Amino acid sequence: MPPILRQSLWVAAAAALTAAIGATGYVLIDGYPVFDALYMALITMTTIGYGEVRPLSQAGRAFNMFYLLLSVSMLFLAIGTITQAIVEAEFGDLFGKRRTRKMIDSLKNHYIVCGFGRVGRGAAAELRDAGAPLVIIDRNPDKAEWAMRTGYITVIADSTRDQTLKDVGIERARGLVAALATDADNLFAVISAKTLNPSVYVAARAAEEEAERKLRRVGADAVLAPYTMTGQRLAQSLLKPHVRQFLDFTTSSALDLNVRIEQLEVAPGSDLVGKSLAGSRLRSDLKVIVLAIRRAEGAMLFNPPAESEIRGGDYLIVMGEPEPLRRLEQRVAGAA
Repeated sequence: MPPILRQSLWVAAAAALTAAIGATGYVLIDGYPVFDALYMALITMTTIGYGEVRPLSQAGRAFNMFYLLLSVSMLFLAIGTITQAIVEAEFGDLFGKRRTRKMIDSLKNHYIVCGFGRVGRGAAAELRDAGAPLVIIDRNPDKAEWAMRTGYITVIADSTRDQTLKDVGIERARGLVAALATDADNLFAVISAKTLNPSVYVAARAAEEEAERKLRRVGADAVLAPYTMTGQRLAQSLLKPHVRQFLDFTTSSALDLNVRIEQLEVAPGSDLVGKSLAGSRLRSDLKVIVLAIRRAEGAMLFNPPAESEIRGGDYLIVMGEPEPLRRLEQRVAGAA
C-alpha cells in the first residue's frame, strides 16, 4: 500500500473516532438526538463556529471545552500527517536517488548484477558473502524494492541501455553478471558492457544453446546455462552421488563447512616465486592442497606434480580451511 494512502486511512480513522467521541458525549451529557450530536461534533471539530445546536448544561460546556482541545489537536495532527506524506511522496524518491548516486560514485572495482531473479539473487548473495561491493539493476519495481530491503545498492532501470551501465560505474567495474529474464536482454547487456569497458569480466546466463554461442561471440567471458547445469547435477546425483557430494562440499557456502576452494594470484615479489610445489611446503606446513595452476600465459595445469615451479602471475587453485588460505593469500601477495 502506498504510504500516502496508508496515512490517509489512518487520518480518516482518527477523525471518525474523534467525531464518535464528541457525538457520544453530547448524547450522554445533554441528551442530544444522535443526528444533532453528530452535527455538533463535526462543527466543533472543524472550528466552523455556527454556535450550539441546542443549549448546553454546565457539564455539557465542560465536556465541550475538553472536546474542543481534543478535536483541534486531531485536526492539526491530521494536517501535519497528510502534509508529511505528500512531501515524502514528492521528494523522498529524489533524496533516495541522490543517496544511491553518492554510494555508486564511491564504488571502484565493484560488481554489477543485472536482474534480481533467482539467478541474480544467487549471484548477488555469493558476491556479498565474499565481501565484494556490488550494485543491483532491475527494471521491475517489485524486484528492485526486494533488493533494496535486502540491503543492496539498487537502481531501477533497464540494464540493456548504455546510459544505465554508465550510471552504475561500468567504466570502474571489475565484473558484471547478466542474469536478465531473456537471452536477448542478456546479449544486449553483454554488448553494452564490453563496449563501454572492454576489460570488465562478464558472466552471463543463457537459456538456449544458440544464445550461449552468441554470448561468447560478443565477448562474454563466462556463460552458464542453468537448465543444462541442473540436468547434469541431477544425473550426477544418480550416477555419481559421491562426486556430487564432494562438489557440494567444496563449493556450496550454504552447507556451512570449513573448507573452501580459492584462486590466489602469485605476485612477482612473493617468496614462493621460483619454488616448486614440494619446496614451498604448502601442503605440509599450511595443510593447503593445490588443485591446479593457471599459468600467466593462460595454460591450465591440473593436479600439478610436486616439481611444478610457481611463477609470478600464476593463479593457484587451492583448497583448504579459511585460516590457512588467508595466510597463503598473504604469502602469494608478497605480504609475508
